[in-house]
Amino acid sequence: MISKEQFEKEIEIIIENALREDVGDGDHSSLACIPADARGKAKLLVKDTGILAGVEFARRVFEKVDPQLKIEVQMEDGSRIKPRDIVFYVEGASRSILKAERLVLNAMQRMSAIATKTRTFVDKLEGTNTHILDTRKTTPGIRALEKWAVKIGGGENHRFGLFDMIMLKDNHIDYAGGIDTAITKTKTYLKENNMDLKIIVEARNLNEIKQILKAGGVNRILLDNFNYDETKEAVALINGRCETESSGGITPETARKYAECGVDFISSGALTHSVYNLDLSLKAV
Repeated sequence: MISKEQFEKEIEIIIENALREDVGDGDHSSLACIPADARGKAKLLVKDTGILAGVEFARRVFEKVDPQLKIEVQMEDGSRIKPRDIVFYVEGASRSILKAERLVLNAMQRMSAIATKTRTFVDKLEGTNTHILDTRKTTPGIRALEKWAVKIGGGENHRFGLFDMIMLKDNHIDYAGGIDTAITKTKTYLKENNMDLKIIVEARNLNEIKQILKAGGVNRILLDNFNYDETKEAVALINGRCETESSGGITPETARKYAECGVDFISSGALTHSVYNLDLSLKAV
């Protein structure tokens, strides 16, 4: 995983780029009709049910737009929300509130949707030893926000990108010329470059699991599109020699059955690529 410093830098980049995209050379709607010295207050109103995420991000956006804005938080990230809840109040220059409004809402609505979906998986897995993971199937440019939302929802982050973990999937294996070749070359590459990265290898069947175990030096085996019986057999075959991860179309309805097969992790791209934004609104008061 990336360091806290790297993560903070990603968030800063997202805020700067989003404001550049949205504001351009000025918020002319506000400049045209709102006096420069006008002050106002607004509340973030909930119109949906789910898990709240993005409060801390909103705080950073307001601070970036105008350090003089004052935020009074009523509900923290991770809280369960329902219609008519008030998340926070923001007070200060009216122009500043309006400039930050859309970025705050866009981010919080999507982050809350991701946190809500993640919590659904987490609740289904309660009482098992299996953890839910996100993937790289994120919206380009805002991966840090979406992975942040997964954590708020109670899930765990998989690798952040191509640089912080080795993950040998089917195409890597096929292009490399087979499992043994791919793993051997990977271990040599890490040694020659003095790199300490975890290695995950995808398996498409039980025979490939046997090849991976024979090659050795792998931290986790990804069981891709295995059914329940195959998953149970795979976990027994691996027998704790490395971590196990199930993936491939797993839903909240099927997640617990996979967990009961004994896998350590379940990864789901749907946490970030298939969500409907929660309805939130910023209203003047």
